[in-house]
Amino acid sequence: MTTLTDLTLYEAAALLRLGKTSSLELTEACLARMEALASSLNAFISSTPEPARAAARQADEGIAAWRKNSSLPLHPLTGIPLAIKDVLCVQGTRTTAASRILDNFIAPYTATAVQRLIEAGVVILGKANCDEFAMGSSTENSGYGVTRNPWDTTRVPGGSSGGSAAAVAARLTFGALGTDTGGSIRQPASLCGIVGLKTSYGRVSRYGLIAYGSSLDSIGPMARTVADTALIFSTIAGHDPLDATSMPTSVPDLSKLDGAGLKGLRIGVPKEYFIDGMEKEVETAVHEAVRALVALGAETVDISLPHTEYALPVYYVIAPAEASANLARFDGVRYGYRATEAGLWDEYEATRGTGFGPEVKRRIMLGTYALSSGYYDAYYGQAQKVRTLIKRDFDEAFKTVDVIACPVSPTTAFKIGEKTDDPLAMYLADVFTLPASLAGICGLSVPCGFDGQKLPIGLQLLGPAFGEDKILRVGQAYQQATEWHKQKPPL
Repeated sequence: MTTLTDLTLYEAAALLRLGKTSSLELTEACLARMEALASSLNAFISSTPEPARAAARQADEGIAAWRKNSSLPLHPLTGIPLAIKDVLCVQGTRTTAASRILDNFIAPYTATAVQRLIEAGVVILGKANCDEFAMGSSTENSGYGVTRNPWDTTRVPGGSSGGSAAAVAARLTFGALGTDTGGSIRQPASLCGIVGLKTSYGRVSRYGLIAYGSSLDSIGPMARTVADTALIFSTIAGHDPLDATSMPTSVPDLSKLDGAGLKGLRIGVPKEYFIDGMEKEVETAVHEAVRALVALGAETVDISLPHTEYALPVYYVIAPAEASANLARFDGVRYGYRATEAGLWDEYEATRGTGFGPEVKRRIMLGTYALSSGYYDAYYGQAQKVRTLIKRDFDEAFKTVDVIACPVSPTTAFKIGEKTDDPLAMYLADVFTLPASLAGICGLSVPCGFDGQKLPIGLQLLGPAFGEDKILRVGQAYQQATEWHKQKPPL
């Protein structure tokens, strides 16, 4: 039986305009499902039901006015309930970054990406769970409990945006915002069978994002279809003077993704992304997805990205180094959790020692070491040089191809607890997503199949910097020709 929460974002928006449902009805349906599945999924750290209802009523008033006078402005997202990853500030709302060190922090301002959604008339349901400070690939590092994959609740949803991905897949929300530093949108999207867009660095303002790695972090949308994802992206993208890294580039018109066709499109298939150790079913599904794109008119080109093997060590020097600097501000003096000790240094040590979780402390120590006197040039400086080589690989590839197609993750969702005692194995979960993050380009995860255990598999489409329109059009053509994105978890 189809319920309101089974609708896609576009379908819900159409019913709102026709007056066949209301924003309040959509919101109540989402809130009810959130409550019913809270204990089994733990997808949200906090919900905001009363502000959501108030926003829904306001949206309904705006839609009613528009129906009387269609010349009035009405954003396509007006009245649509969405979730926000809990590393993005929302004024007056508890914002924890999934860390106990920010347990009672109430944000004094709203992130630009979220503000643009609010101005569009979006209803914010609450803050989605994630790995602490977005550091992780499984959402097992949250200070507020593990999020579970709706396809199999004994397995992880991926990370760090696992709460956002699980909420979208389980029909708790029509879409969500996540963040991607090394794969944290694309990998959970793949493991949960939804669409996730890693935006180009500088495309979406990072103002109001609790930073992990400042040269890597990007904010992006997650939804069940490419069209829904594109609509959220178009709303949050664009220059912001509050973010010095925000680029003054125009946002592409994505209102008509359909019918573009793939004739003449050149798709690069990198040999370095099909390696020993990846699950055979993942490899097979991705190759079949590429063949489907060829059937739609595209042409494949074998390419090489020779410095791919260095992405993992480069990332785990640069990202922890930036995290070490960014997280130095959490000392318990100005905001967040504060331990009470006799001396100032003892207070710092106790606050950070008990407020941060083990993975965050591990990365702070790694980063502090890499930045320390005598080691900076050997580690951080050298890593930045290799990062340039990785970016040049992509620059060269995009001279001959329009889009790159490859796997998102070498495996489907793994068991909760399976990799927690082996950090390196956990880090390897992002081996196919890290290079794009280091290069600052855009990437899209699209459902492309299931393994023998009925766990989702994702196809990764990579485009040049600020080439989101290209990968979204390819993803849309693929979804129009396939049914994978229409599957529903057995909850």
